[in-house]
Amino acid sequence: MLAGPNLDQRSGPSQPVRGRPASLTGLRALAALLVVGTHAAFATGMLSHGYLGLMSARMEIGVSIFFALSGFLLFRPWVTAAAAGTGAPSTRAYAQRRLRRVMPAYVVTVLLAYGVFAFYSTGPNPGQSWSGLIRHLTLTQIYTNNYLLTSLHRGLSQTWSLAVEAAFYAVLPLLVHLLLVVLCGDRWRPGRLLAGLAALAAISPVWLIVLNSTDWLPNSAGMWLPAQLAAFAGGMAVAVLQTTGVRWRAGLVIPAAVLLYLLVSTPLAGAVTRALLYAVIAMLVVAAPTLAAGGLFDRLLASGPMVWLGEISYEIFLLHVLVMAILFGAVLGWPLFTGSLPGLYLLTLGATVPLAWLLHRLTGVATCRCLGSRRTRCPSRWDVPSCSRRTMRRRPRSCSSTHTPVGP
Repeated sequence: MLAGPNLDQRSGPSQPVRGRPASLTGLRALAALLVVGTHAAFATGMLSHGYLGLMSARMEIGVSIFFALSGFLLFRPWVTAAAAGTGAPSTRAYAQRRLRRVMPAYVVTVLLAYGVFAFYSTGPNPGQSWSGLIRHLTLTQIYTNNYLLTSLHRGLSQTWSLAVEAAFYAVLPLLVHLLLVVLCGDRWRPGRLLAGLAALAAISPVWLIVLNSTDWLPNSAGMWLPAQLAAFAGGMAVAVLQTTGVRWRAGLVIPAAVLLYLLVSTPLAGAVTRALLYAVIAMLVVAAPTLAAGGLFDRLLASGPMVWLGEISYEIFLLHVLVMAILFGAVLGWPLFTGSLPGLYLLTLGATVPLAWLLHRLTGVATCRCLGSRRTRCPSRWDVPSCSRRTMRRRPRSCSSTHTPVGP
């Protein structure tokens, strides 16, 4: 049976694992469901339906939520160490965990998509080439001019955001050094640290202004990390605020996020304004289960179904575009920009979830804790160093497993 975030059956689903509340895993499910929704809205032509179409388009906020959640989860260990005056986390172990968590399922998905589209076509697919395969396997597909015409793959269009995540993973240790060592003088100065994160977030609007007003950058640069830094910085700021003991009112955080969502869904929100509002909304949503825990939204995220979906949200994210393309063209036979949004959405989820569960079981990472007398089996061979491989081989029932959340 697929485990939730804590295999100790004496604990409810909202109990934290290694200091992480279950609602954060449920938040990953929400982000994935939003991403599936915006792609279904695009395919069925819903985006042209006035204000409702704009609202459905803005479900792409799920990507920003993933970015903010990555910023929070990955920056928090360094923030905690800085506040406690203890040794910083190992950069090498951090890099190994990212590779182990992200790449196995991703490589399987890329090879599957290229295999499927070798025999199945829904129209022009510029990414279906040997060079496109190499670019996708190395997460460099977005670093080209005219990405939509040269490198876009119809079964992997959503993976541009994973390329952004990979770039963030790569530069995070450098950002940690600049923020905590250079800026803060290797001392715990939360005010100065938050100011540094505000400066980091300001890179995004400046980058987008340069992109939209000059010819200095490739037209695909709106997908690059600098354009998305505000969302990551928002999540990093939540990690700092949580460490300092800041608490927000649960009844205000989500209503504020909803109001901003309604605002960003208006035609008045241009590219720069939209990017900033996305970052603020994503920050508020991540703050809900961390700085404002205990509200209705927090309890919904910590519910069993949301936690279960959160465990396989990465795999849902990877597979849903490929599944949707096959359903739309080969099964339903709908012309592009026609059909039922709810129908396509539910069919896509119905087909994707079991495939995502299987992919998760085959490639997922088990984060293990040695528990002595506990009798719970670790479900994956991709263990993290907290339990050695030797321990896993000799005593397969000595570890309890949880699955490490990451971004998309």
